[in-house]
Amino acid sequence: MNIASVIVDVPAKQTDRPFDYLIPDSLVEIIKPGMRVTVPFGPRKIQGFVVELKSASSFKQLKKIIEPMDLSPILSNEMLSLGDWLSKQTLSYKISAYQAMLPAALKAKYEKYIKLSAGASPENLSPEVQALFLKSSKITWDEAKASDKLHALQKEASSGSVEIVYEVKERVKKKKLKSVYAGMNAEELKEYRQSLSAQARKQADVIDYFIKDNKPSIIRDLAKELNISSAVIKELVKKGVLIEDEMEIYRDPFENRQFERTEALLLTAEQENAIAPILQSIEDIRNEVFLLYGVTGSGKTEIYLQSIQKVINAGKEAIVLVPEISLTPQMVKRFKGRFGNEVAVMHSGLSAGEKYDEWRKIQRKEVSVVVGARSAIFAPFENLGIIIIDEEHETSYKQEENPKYHARDVAIKRAEGSNCPVILGSATPSLESFARAKKGVYHLLSLPKRMNNQALPAVEIIDMREELRGGNRSMFSVVLLEKLKERIEKKEQTVLFLNKRGHSSFVMCRDCGYVAGCPNCDISLTYHRYNQQMKCHYCGYEESVPAICRECGSEHIRYFGTGTQKVEEELHKVLPEARVIRMDIDTTSRKGSHEKLLDQFQEGHADILLGTQMIAKGLDFPNITLVGVLSADTMLHLPDFRSSEKTFQLLTQVSGRAGRHELPGEVIIQTYSPEHYSIGLSALQDFDRFYEQEMMIRKVHKYPPFYYIALVTVSHEQLMKSVSVTEKITSYVQSKLSKDAIVLGPVASPIPRINNRYRYQCLIKYKREPGLQSALKIILDQYQQEIASNGLQIAVDVNPYILM
Repeated sequence: MNIASVIVDVPAKQTDRPFDYLIPDSLVEIIKPGMRVTVPFGPRKIQGFVVELKSASSFKQLKKIIEPMDLSPILSNEMLSLGDWLSKQTLSYKISAYQAMLPAALKAKYEKYIKLSAGASPENLSPEVQALFLKSSKITWDEAKASDKLHALQKEASSGSVEIVYEVKERVKKKKLKSVYAGMNAEELKEYRQSLSAQARKQADVIDYFIKDNKPSIIRDLAKELNISSAVIKELVKKGVLIEDEMEIYRDPFENRQFERTEALLLTAEQENAIAPILQSIEDIRNEVFLLYGVTGSGKTEIYLQSIQKVINAGKEAIVLVPEISLTPQMVKRFKGRFGNEVAVMHSGLSAGEKYDEWRKIQRKEVSVVVGARSAIFAPFENLGIIIIDEEHETSYKQEENPKYHARDVAIKRAEGSNCPVILGSATPSLESFARAKKGVYHLLSLPKRMNNQALPAVEIIDMREELRGGNRSMFSVVLLEKLKERIEKKEQTVLFLNKRGHSSFVMCRDCGYVAGCPNCDISLTYHRYNQQMKCHYCGYEESVPAICRECGSEHIRYFGTGTQKVEEELHKVLPEARVIRMDIDTTSRKGSHEKLLDQFQEGHADILLGTQMIAKGLDFPNITLVGVLSADTMLHLPDFRSSEKTFQLLTQVSGRAGRHELPGEVIIQTYSPEHYSIGLSALQDFDRFYEQEMMIRKVHKYPPFYYIALVTVSHEQLMKSVSVTEKITSYVQSKLSKDAIVLGPVASPIPRINNRYRYQCLIKYKREPGLQSALKIILDQYQQEIASNGLQIAVDVNPYILM
């Protein structure tokens, strides 16, 4: 008996295991692990992933697989076992783990076709299937099934002459252009050419073209190349000499961009020392994790590029992860400039179609480097030589919905399987990584100086409380304003950074102090200037700004907080001559606008670049000599044990934008908490002292990296239900763990109500608790019924980055 074990597309406890299906005789040699198949499940047909093949099953009455959805596996054996590991680590369903590895286009409704591969014509095919492709270069999957030639088509697919394509309905359409190929072989074409009259010279040119090389050509390109009109080609199609078809071309997000080729730079002695152990581990095919700790501007990117070159020379592949917001065009330019078309790029700015096309370039082995955000860690490479995670401390590497994985953990797991090195790079490594490097778990590589020995920028901290006492009520300190004027006179550029995280504009009554809040969530509404609306960023509720206060009827309604628009207005008042480019959610929401604004700034069309988080990283412009941070401490007061670490990292990163080339840089940090160590030490760019001080605090309070943490969040529409379920969970967890573990709770979440659901949580701190995973799994299973029927929600995050 031929049996396939299948994980079905139903995310639930009862279905989170392989189901056995009989493989019909006609499909025995076709079905392979890693393929998607359509299977009967209860009354419906659904998709599933084949995870293994076997010859016996403990079940008697097995249903049959209906059909395969792929001609070749879309998940390799490595990815299947990675999915297995991922679902255990994150306590999520296997099907969710497999879906997370694939581009969105493969999760939609599809229509399937089998088509001739580029460059193949029907006469290259075996006689068995030739007839299928005589009328058209593609046939529907149903036609292929009806012809009973799936096995022969599979052979053709493995030799590369046909391939399966998914026409994804609604989600993604492939980009197609009209093309033609010859409907005759070379001998027949020559014969036909001789029968042409002397007047038909242009038709003869077309035929000569196809005698030389009979591969499909796009009509408009062919007409241009042969300097003829498309009518000539149409005439030959009418006569049956050429066959018209549609040819798929990749959507290239960088289609109209020329990337100047760049050469490897000469390394400094420090870079040589840092890269040597990396190159050695590539040569020895040895798995090792390197933490590349280098100050901003020390040349980490060049080390990445040269390590990748070594990997490509060895015929292997590389994955480079960068944080979503620093996937700036600059980063892409560096990789495309060095490796050209060897690079695929994957990030959220691409359309679903572009993502799908980039993914297929990787799957078809047409590229050997992928640069992308978090999900690019699942790129379907089969011969990995290196994985690089730039700015490894970034929280955007952690996925907040199921499966709640951290890309760094997945990278380390994949690299173990591929026996290759991982480089974690950062000027401000996460405490967890730095502690591991100090213990020798990771190999620490340091770059303490900037390239060409440029000095780190001089940093000045301005106490905004003093400014207020001195009568300056503006958002710019006297010093910052002077320096801004200086830069404009010298024609140098400035970056102004507004730290918005955890700090938004809200509407308040000046007479009674009433703050407009969301009726569904316990959080104030955020004021949006451009449409005079107040909006809740958790549930989407919005309303207009009231003219009078709901509590006391006063008309003194004002909004508080500093948005980028408000800063821009203020700038125009105090420096009317300054040209400002503002970068925030509103100005960069359109595709490509991020890049346009940065290009304008680079070309010198503005004096000041004003922005939020998105300008903190990755920018490298020679003319920036001043960086101003307007609100350094908004993150310090969030209920999160990592708030000091995040503040230090952000300020260090922003400061690193100044004086990266010939001109020296200056940084002004405005703050209401100048005595806080994270602000003082970021001004000195002294990571080592910050690390020591923060580690002492973490040790006292029993937080990572001294302890692991796990967070269970329960939510329900009834307050008492949330409390009682959280109480039960807390006492159950406590009973299953040793005395060394600390279980805190039940306690209301920092945002106690979202979308009319009350939220309670329990926090677990532990060192070694082999029973914890299974205890948490039992909780999720235990409440499965109520989760399905009673509106209860339980979220378990084994390594949370957001405690809100």
